[in-house]
Amino acid sequence: MYLVDTNIFLEVMLGRRRKEECKKFLALLRNGRLTGVVTDFTIHSIIVLFDRLEKRNELRVFLSSLSAYKGLYIYTTTISEELKAIDLAEEKGLDMDDAIQYSSALSLGARGIVSFDRDFDGLDLPRLEPHDLISERG
Repeated sequence: MYLVDTNIFLEVMLGRRRKEECKKFLALLRNGRLTGVVTDFTIHSIIVLFDRLEKRNELRVFLSSLSAYKGLYIYTTTISEELKAIDLAEEKGLDMDDAIQYSSALSLGARGIVSFDRDFDGLDLPRLEPHDLISERG
């Protein structure tokens, strides 16, 4: 099981440069060939961003699509985990966004964090990019 970072979804939703790679990875989660978890923090971050961008229809599609994923689970962080994230932020030099993701991945026993964010490099869990898992499972 892998923790899926916010930027993987945003790459597709905002039509960025690596969206096709992310679509292939997300398809593996959708059909259950890979197992991943997304934090409620990620979902709420996307909600706030798309509200600011006035993209509520796209947001509706995103939220509705989450239930169709056979291999993607939503993880709700606890207050104690968020307190742990503050310690990790200070210890590892992460911002709170990354620290919450990292703390969640550790708590869940994730095999790695799927992200383009290099701030996850050099931590106790490997940072993987979608193409790493596509070539492994694709």
